[in-house]
Amino acid sequence: MSTVITSIDRRSPAERYGIKVGEKLLTINGHEIIDVLDYRFYGYDALSAVTLSSPDGTVREVHIRKEEGQDLGLNFDTYLMDEMRPCSNHCIFCFVDQMPPGMRQSLYFKDDDARLSFLLGNYITLTNISPREAQRIMELHISPINVSVHTTDPQLHCTMLGNKNARQSLEYMRQFGKAGIVMNGQIVVCPGWNDGDQLRRTMADIMDMGFNSCSVVPVGITKYRKGLAKLKAVDKETARDIIAIAEEYGQKCLEKFGTRLFFCADELYLKAELPLPEEDYYEGYRQLENGVGMLRSLEADFMAALEDEELPKSPTPFTIATGTAAAPHLQMLLQRAQARFPGLKGQVIAVENDFFGHTIDVAGLLTGQDIAAQLKGRVEGRVLIPLHMLRHGETVFLDDYTVERLQEELGVPVQVVGIDGGDLADAMFETTY
Repeated sequence: MSTVITSIDRRSPAERYGIKVGEKLLTINGHEIIDVLDYRFYGYDALSAVTLSSPDGTVREVHIRKEEGQDLGLNFDTYLMDEMRPCSNHCIFCFVDQMPPGMRQSLYFKDDDARLSFLLGNYITLTNISPREAQRIMELHISPINVSVHTTDPQLHCTMLGNKNARQSLEYMRQFGKAGIVMNGQIVVCPGWNDGDQLRRTMADIMDMGFNSCSVVPVGITKYRKGLAKLKAVDKETARDIIAIAEEYGQKCLEKFGTRLFFCADELYLKAELPLPEEDYYEGYRQLENGVGMLRSLEADFMAALEDEELPKSPTPFTIATGTAAAPHLQMLLQRAQARFPGLKGQVIAVENDFFGHTIDVAGLLTGQDIAAQLKGRVEGRVLIPLHMLRHGETVFLDDYTVERLQEELGVPVQVVGIDGGDLADAMFETTY
C-alpha cells in the first residue's frame, strides 16, 4: 500500500492549494486513507481537510474548497494505491486457465478485486474479500458492484468456483442487497452443471437478493482444456432451454419489480438460431458490456447513421473481418447499406478461430494471425476490424500481433472501427484510407 503522491493534475484543487509531490496522504476529513476507495469516497465533499506528511515526517493539514464530486487531482504509484488482488478461485470454466502457453504474462493474471468492480466494472466473485472489507463496502455504500454468481446452490457454488469457502460470497450478496448496494450479476451457464433446475433456483434466489440486473451467458471453451473439468459447449437445444428459463423468470420479475432483471447474451440467441429480441427487451442496454444487446444496438445505431451518409464519388472497397457468430448480422447490415447505395463496395468475411478453437466464435477473441491467414489474398481496398479485438488503449491483438504487422502481411490498410453502429457506417463510407 502506498499513499505517497507521485504527481498532481494541472489546474486541480490539489495544485491550487499547494500540495506537493512526495508528500504522503494520511487522512481526508479525519478518515484514514488506505486505498483508492477511501480516496474517492472521502474526497467527494466540497470542503476537504487533507492531512499530509512530508518525507522528513512533518505533518500538516490543508483545507481545500472545491466542487462537490470534483477529484482532488492526486496521483499515486498505482491506480488502486495498493497491489491488485489476484483471484483465489479455480473456476471450472475459467477462460484464463484455457489459454495456450507462451503468451504475454498479463494474460495469465486473474484479478478478483472489489475495487476494480466499482471503478472499472470488472466482475468479481466476492470470495476474495474479508468481513471487514464487506462491512466497508456497506458503510461507504459503494455501488454498483458487478458480481459473478453462476449458481446459488452452496455446494455447487463451491465446486464451480473451485473454492471450499465460496459459500460466504452468497451471504455477502444477501447482505449487500439488504444494505441497498446496487449489484449487477452474471451467470455463466455450463451445460450439465448449472443449467435446468439449477438455473431456475439461481434466478429465484437472485430475485430475492435485490440485484439490479443479471446477464446470462454461455460458457466459452477453448481447445486448451487438458487436465481441466469436463465441459461441453452450449448447443442449439440447450440455448433454447436457457432462453426459455430466462424468459419465464424475466416475466416474473416484470410483474413483481417492473424490470426483466435477467437478460440473455446475443450469443445465446445466435446459438439457438432465434431472432434477437427487439430493442425494448434490453431496457436501455443495461448489460451491454456483457454482450447483451450489442448486435441490436449496433443495428439501431447503424440504421440511424445511414440516413445521414452520402456515397462518395469513388468509394474505397472494404472488407469487414469479424467472428463467425456476428458475421451473418453484419452481412445483413451491409446488404441494407448496399440496397440504399448500390455503389458501395464491401464484403464481410467470417474468421474462424483456429487459435483458441472453433467453439470460440466471437470477434473479441480473434487473433491477428488468424485474420492474416484467412484474409490473405481475399481483400482489396482496406480491412475494417472492431475496436474490441485489441488490447485496451493499444493496437495489439491477443497474440501480440500489431495492427501495423497485420497491414504489412495483408498489403492493405487496416482500419480500427469503434463499437458504435454509427462508427461502422462512417467507416464504410470513408475514402481517406
